[in-house]
Amino acid sequence: MQGNLPPEAQEKIEELQDLQETAQTVAVQKQEAESSLTDAENALEELENIDDETTMYRQVGELLVETEYDEAESDLDEKVDSLEIRLETLEKQEDRVQDQFESLQEELEQMLGGAGGGMGGPAGPGGPGAGGA
Repeated sequence: MQGNLPPEAQEKIEELQDLQETAQTVAVQKQEAESSLTDAENALEELENIDDETTMYRQVGELLVETEYDEAESDLDEKVDSLEIRLETLEKQEDRVQDQFESLQEELEQMLGGAGGGMGGPAGPGGPGAGGA
């Protein structure tokens, strides 16, 4: 079917496909960051229930290395902060990719004679033309 489309439209379709791949990559990275954040937050909560004189170990590669309570707490705090920033960045990236996708999709629809002129269409819930009762 793409053989019948003008070259500009084929290019837009390829850009849309690239954006879909980018969106999937960002979604996977976001899911991994959320999981790591949950793990770090849970570890920090557990740390609060442990006596600060308890012998503790942290994993370094294949080894368990003895560590101090304060160092473990500090490392976990830093990890949580870092992951929260990473999640914010990924959410912004996700929004940018979605905006680019919708814009490109509208351009393509207009180029092809407009399936509805971009009024709602496959923009999803909350998109233009998504009236409610």
